Amino acid sequence: MVDRLLQQKIKALMKKFPVVTLTGPRQSGKSTLLKSAFPKYRYVSLEDPDMRLLATEDPKGFLSTYLDKTIIDEVQRVPSLFSYLQTHIDQAGREGMYLLAGSHNFLLMESINQSLAGRTAILKLLPFSHAEMNAAGIVPGSIEEEIFMGGYPRLYDKGIYPTDFYPFYIQTYVERDVRMLKNIGDLSKFTRCIKLCAGRIGQLLNLSSLANECDVAVSTLTNWISVLEASYICYLLKPDHNNFAKRLVKTPKLYFYDTGLACSLLDIKTPEQVASHFLRGGLFENLVVNEFIKDSYNQGETPDLTFWRDSTGNEVDLLRYTEGMPHAYEIKSGATFSPDFFKGVSKWAKLSATPPERCFAIYNGENDIQTAVGKVLRWKNLNL
Repeated sequence: MVDRLLQQKIKALMKKFPVVTLTGPRQSGKSTLLKSAFPKYRYVSLEDPDMRLLATEDPKGFLSTYLDKTIIDEVQRVPSLFSYLQTHIDQAGREGMYLLAGSHNFLLMESINQSLAGRTAILKLLPFSHAEMNAAGIVPGSIEEEIFMGGYPRLYDKGIYPTDFYPFYIQTYVERDVRMLKNIGDLSKFTRCIKLCAGRIGQLLNLSSLANECDVAVSTLTNWISVLEASYICYLLKPDHNNFAKRLVKTPKLYFYDTGLACSLLDIKTPEQVASHFLRGGLFENLVVNEFIKDSYNQGETPDLTFWRDSTGNEVDLLRYTEGMPHAYEIKSGATFSPDFFKGVSKWAKLSATPPERCFAIYNGENDIQTAVGKVLRWKNLNL
């Protein structure tokens, strides 16, 4: 079993809050993590029709059965339960009573904000990070294979090949989960939208162009993007707000939470196809940005990440703010270092008066390299 980095944070917060809520995409390992970290807690899933009926029709009876030390999975399926939970935990006045888990961030947060605000810590668990796989000794043999496999635990636990996992994951997501979030009439257009999004990984999101290709209104597409974000399929990386006396691009960039899922949507069926694919650079960039996202979530923090691009095309792929200080990262899929790696970073560093020790390039090479303008980091042993 792979040790999840988020486990220690969950245990620490359970000593301070009556409820800890864990959200994230389906099959990211939420239930497995909670069961292994808290073996003495009872487990109940509201995906079970009988349990869902009991919680819906007799919430007081449900909570009298599960008074304390309980993991409630897929809790967003019964929104009415949250008000009863609030009353129950307020009366008990204890920490560490419940662990809640759910796959739909929008539905879950809506219920939490109404009833459990201030009573629960909220954490996010994504599929395996590179760091977790590295510690467990299960990192795929090549960067192309790692991009192709993605990080969903079941692929590694059960030895499932990606082409036998992701198509069914996508089908289930579209046919079941999307209907819970939004009343989307034309699922075929929505599916086409997801695939077209995969073809825009690492690119600026042009809503008008994408809406035109999907044959829907921009307002509809905006709602669909929100659905993809709420269900942990895609996310938008926002442009940095610091102008530095230059006109900046204000459009976000689009990424997927898992590159294996993106590869399936791109109809990539082998790691060898990744190597020659026109989006190889974008997929590698997505993989690296995901590692920063996961690193923050695994520490119980909200990622403070942006990118920078000015109107003349100068760009920094990723800016990470730590204690208010920006660190710049250029991301290159090649295995050979080139001084051009720092072209955009150097421009930004000069405008922002950032020293070389906060400037980096991440590549697929074998050695870390110190240069006068920044440090080159190898992806294989990346330590954030």
